[in-house]
Amino acid sequence: MNTLLIYPEWPDTYWSFKHALPFEGKCSAYPPLGLLTVASMLPAHWNKRLVDTNVRRLTDADLRWADVAMLSGMLVHKQDLQNLLKRCRARGLRTVLGGPITSGVADIREHADHVVVGEAEDLVAELVQDLENGTAKPLYTASNLPDLSRTPLPDLSLVDLKKYSSTAIQFSRGCPFNCEFCDIIEIYGRRPRTKLPEQVVAELEQLYERKWRGSVFLVDDNFIGNKKKVKELLPVLAEWNARRGHPFTFFTEASLNLADDDELLRMMKAAGFIRVFLGIETPVEASLKEAQKMQNTRRSLLDSVRRIQNYGMEVMAGFIVGFDNDPEDIFERQVAFIQESAIPLAMVGLLQALPGTQLYRRLLKEGRLIQDGDGDNFDCNLNFVPKMDAQRLVEGYRSILKRIYDQDNYYERARSFLARYRPEYHPQRVFSDYRALVRSFIKQGVFSRGRSSYWKFIFDAATRYRHAFGTAITLAVMGYHFQKITERVCQSDYIPQLPVSELEPLADS
Repeated sequence: MNTLLIYPEWPDTYWSFKHALPFEGKCSAYPPLGLLTVASMLPAHWNKRLVDTNVRRLTDADLRWADVAMLSGMLVHKQDLQNLLKRCRARGLRTVLGGPITSGVADIREHADHVVVGEAEDLVAELVQDLENGTAKPLYTASNLPDLSRTPLPDLSLVDLKKYSSTAIQFSRGCPFNCEFCDIIEIYGRRPRTKLPEQVVAELEQLYERKWRGSVFLVDDNFIGNKKKVKELLPVLAEWNARRGHPFTFFTEASLNLADDDELLRMMKAAGFIRVFLGIETPVEASLKEAQKMQNTRRSLLDSVRRIQNYGMEVMAGFIVGFDNDPEDIFERQVAFIQESAIPLAMVGLLQALPGTQLYRRLLKEGRLIQDGDGDNFDCNLNFVPKMDAQRLVEGYRSILKRIYDQDNYYERARSFLARYRPEYHPQRVFSDYRALVRSFIKQGVFSRGRSSYWKFIFDAATRYRHAFGTAITLAVMGYHFQKITERVCQSDYIPQLPVSELEPLADS
């Protein structure tokens, strides 16, 4: 059976890094790890071809070749997935749709012939048999959360790693916390499940043998959800990385309680972690309590960020405005915190009620839901009626972005971070780094409106922060991406909408 695996295109958001990738000569941030893992679960006698539409376009020749198309994506991919499915169906090609999107969005299911809801480990064998027998069902639903010790290595033969800025592996699924707005706990559960350390080493070996060198993203939504298992993994990770001459640096996502555990921080630094994404959300305690993000109320947010930075890790962070308990000065407080914490890459979004979340159910019950969230909380399209005046909320949100990505403010944060940044290992320098440097000099230093701020930063990086010059260039390039997205967000129109009735079809999604 000729199986075409298709991954949709990332929309232009802070997370896509589309404006930064050309500096490196890359096409996408990460390869589609989910589809690559599913590919390894398919029979060896099936012919497989993967098309990541972030890397190359899907051609009619691809569709003619295939007997079945398998697609996967997240909520933010909904529109592109619908277009891809429509194109496959127009050619009479059978389609199978899976990924996180099918767990929360019911209406996407009508666009595919066969839909998989839940994690693939316990479903693929039955799906394969039914496809071969011509008896495939419209819907396959996982009855439990699988043991990750059975998850195979991703099939990296299907991708060209040189097209990606980083690569990815997964250690765990699930998160022990209970944030009201989060869909991760609804899809993957609150009991973190992990792979065995030897599985992770096998994935690293596979990457190493394929000549990958550089950054590896551990894509866990909360890497430290099971601290006991993480502490079993990290010494193995550190030993492997040292034995191989430190070919990889790592980054991941974690909860703020990482800052409480000095042993864990030391172990992550020794293993080669140089960046971590934190969900800080807001400096307003009442809003954190509203969101049931109690883990962020039990410690100083600012001290926590600085402690992690002092262990040689850059902090990226997510922030949200639009909580019911946000005060009138929330916009000024967010900007002040972001500047003081020296977090260069601060992803600020409007609160969004994602399908399947506690927040979605609450707002639907309160009659405040406008439409399904699409996963893009940067586009100024509120999907619920906020307590604050909606126009004021959107304008205040834009004011945050304009201020934190003003070039002088951005470079000030970057300098403050670099002054305390002492990683255990720096990323290995490769040709693409030097190409990015030259392109940065030309694009940001010659043609940018903020070139004077840029050259002051570059001068400081070359003199005061020589120990982290490569990181400084990366921050300059990433800043360019964030500034471009900010410009687009601040130019879009906001159109107020009315809430839906609890009786409308939205309630069933």
